[in-house]
Amino acid sequence: MIRFRHMAARVAAIVLLASCTGVALAADAKAMNQPHKPFQIYGNTYYVGTEGISSILIVSDYGSVLIDGGYPESARQIAANIATLGFKITDVKAILSSHPHADHAGGIAELAKLSGAQVYASRAAEPVLLSGKPSKDDPQFKQLDAFPKIDRVWIVQDDQLLGVGNVRVRALATPGHTAGGMSWSWDACDGSKCLSAVFADSLSAVSDGKYKFKDHPDVLKSFDASFTRLEGAACELLVTAHPEASGGLARLEQAGASSSR
Repeated sequence: MIRFRHMAARVAAIVLLASCTGVALAADAKAMNQPHKPFQIYGNTYYVGTEGISSILIVSDYGSVLIDGGYPESARQIAANIATLGFKITDVKAILSSHPHADHAGGIAELAKLSGAQVYASRAAEPVLLSGKPSKDDPQFKQLDAFPKIDRVWIVQDDQLLGVGNVRVRALATPGHTAGGMSWSWDACDGSKCLSAVFADSLSAVSDGKYKFKDHPDVLKSFDASFTRLEGAACELLVTAHPEASGGLARLEQAGASSSR
């Protein structure tokens, strides 16, 4: 299970900061998009993302699953990383979206074209992915960039299972950071030994300055429900949308090194 200590107090503190200061926590996009050498995390699960934005490849003998596509500029990096590992981009059959912001969904359109894969996301994320335009109800709306629109999105519900070959990925609805936030869980397997893996979507309460979380009790409730959802998820291997949120890439690389011994 993923454990969050004193989560209610932590969320309250983050929300208070966001609503009082009205300042979004801006990250350095150029630094986040720096290339990073791809590596095996464990068994059939690989890191193919950039320095600051996770993208995960889960492989089977009958095709692969890709979670997230980084920035628009990240797509070619991700495709090259997949090739570096000895896999084919055309073997990717499903691309799963965590949330519809340019730093996580911006590269999905190109990756879908390169692979021919189907794209899966929550119902709330669908219109944003199809238009490439930020939703006006997004807490960060004023600060968000448009990104290449996706031709078609298949909608998944909370707790729905998606299968490619022998890989089964479960959708975990985790709204809050965005209305359409989705985390994903699967078994990362090395032969008969498997670890329960979770790709946890962003759950930070960040706004553009005009949006006040205190004025949106429904969003606060969704955060609470999302933390509860993740707390109940079996998890032996944690990946987060931004690697630094869970110890950085060094932790994942160490897991990969340990699994190869």
